[in-house]
Amino acid sequence: MKTPKRIQPLVDEGLVDEVISQLMSGKEATVYVVRSGDDIRCAKVYKEADKRSFKQAVLYQEGRKVRNSRRARAMEKGSKFGRDQQEEAWQNAEVEALYRLANAGVRVPTPYGCFDGVLLMELVTDAEGNVAPRLNDVSMSAEKALNDHALVMTYVKRMLCAGLVHGDLSEFNVLVDSEGPVIIDLPQAVDAAANNHAKWMLARDVNNMTQYYGLYAPELLKTQYAKEIWALFEAGELKPETPLTGEFTEVLVEADVSAVLEEIQAAFEEAQERKQRIQEANEEDY
Repeated sequence: MKTPKRIQPLVDEGLVDEVISQLMSGKEATVYVVRSGDDIRCAKVYKEADKRSFKQAVLYQEGRKVRNSRRARAMEKGSKFGRDQQEEAWQNAEVEALYRLANAGVRVPTPYGCFDGVLLMELVTDAEGNVAPRLNDVSMSAEKALNDHALVMTYVKRMLCAGLVHGDLSEFNVLVDSEGPVIIDLPQAVDAAANNHAKWMLARDVNNMTQYYGLYAPELLKTQYAKEIWALFEAGELKPETPLTGEFTEVLVEADVSAVLEEIQAAFEEAQERKQRIQEANEEDY
């Protein structure tokens, strides 16, 4: 196919030899299958900020550190330079998270670098060498659902131990190859210690995955992994090797009505976004 304009610089630099096909187009990027030497990889071309449909991005950027003080000031002021730097930081966040999580033992695509808004990374494939399906396109037995859910909970735990919360984890952001689940789409990953929304984002991630796997293994719907994981994290007792049970004992306290109303509103907004993600997924051309 014709080389997209954004990928042409990578071709000129010898990082990409050929663009084979478009894999998918989502709310934040378009992904292409490319050839780099003898390797088949994928190139994720991030959409410009005004063309992305990712909602409430500011919530995810809270707490992200910018080492260069000049860049930080420009981003705060919202100047053109600052907006450019904000965009670069958004794009680089994913490759940084990929390296960080791979080192933490989380299965993610291997990154090869981000070049002018194009992330070059491993193409995850199935046993036959075809592009691995997303979790929402996969059916499974109850036993498989239980095993893969336990593995995803382990990944969530390891992410948090590495200081990150995915922030948008669902059956649409997990690929399934011959070895099991692979976590993808991480530009919105949040700093667990610095972002005030990290707790409910983690709960949403865990609940999304539990609800999906619960379609095949209903007993999962009774588990309390999100509360268990976060309680261990807050207590400083969460380690990569910490066993998880899915059980959690609530400590009853006087209700905070305003907090409850905020959670209800957040749940409503998440339901609307989830409905939109399903609609977008059904419209995508693979």
